[in-house]
Amino acid sequence: MTNRYETVFILTPVLSEDQAKETVKKFKDLIKAGSGKVHHEENWGMRKLAYPIQKKSTGFYHLFEFESEPTLVAKLETEFRRDERVIRFLTIVMDKHHIAFAEKRRTKRTAKKETAETSNA
Repeated sequence: MTNRYETVFILTPVLSEDQAKETVKKFKDLIKAGSGKVHHEENWGMRKLAYPIQKKSTGFYHLFEFESEPTLVAKLETEFRRDERVIRFLTIVMDKHHIAFAEKRRTKRTAKKETAETSNA
């Protein structure tokens, strides 16, 4: 039985952009290797943290929306804990209402981007 999950993780701000992309690729490949399917991915960039974590006040935020077996989530979270570049992570199971909301939000965001692009042209 596969479930749909959403994971947000925060990478340490001392990484270069290439190192951050490499770390994200590592976790994405881990999902695919565990026969999971990544439905959506968002890079939120560098953001200020609500409170200091490991004496850092900012971090690179990234979101994955994926479908997999529950056993893969346990492996993924173990890798998050082992990787020193990850300072926080949260994985939740998406129910049907959460999935509908996420798709609606994505549609709204892409429409907003397209409107901004046409007005700049």
